[in-house]
Amino acid sequence: MTDTPRTLHIATWDDRFLAWLVDVLLVGSVLTSLGEVAGVFAVLTGSLSLTTPFAGLNGLALFLYWTALEGYQGQSAGKMVLNVAVTDERGDPIDYGTAAIESFGKAFLLPLDIVIGWLAYEKEGLRLFNRLSSTIVVETDGDADERPSDVEYVYPSDR
Repeated sequence: MTDTPRTLHIATWDDRFLAWLVDVLLVGSVLTSLGEVAGVFAVLTGSLSLTTPFAGLNGLALFLYWTALEGYQGQSAGKMVLNVAVTDERGDPIDYGTAAIESFGKAFLLPLDIVIGWLAYEKEGLRLFNRLSSTIVVETDGDADERPSDVEYVYPSDR
């Protein structure tokens, strides 16, 4: 029996950006709603301040959101919508520790994470924290259980 290489289609930067945008809007709307509830509570109790208790927590909320969802199933809501997923370099699921490393860059250091990735890993389509966590973002195909045993990468620039 011949082992057929596993083919993983690396997700485009466009798909990754749109998935990120969906996630940021989703988490941002939840935090805004919580902030509004806290503001109403502050008005009702007479402890009105100019800042909500949720100010500055966006990065932390996004970090926890991405770590939990990508560590559990490889996909956040945005990735599900765009049919992309985070995997290890062989296309296998990642764990929570790996998801935490991968998520840290996009939650707290996104501009630096992307610029270094574009400059150092342009062909591979990696952010810096993808490289540090040994992860890739791939297009999902729905046939994850029937993948062959080896790997062949198909990059957006090769199509």
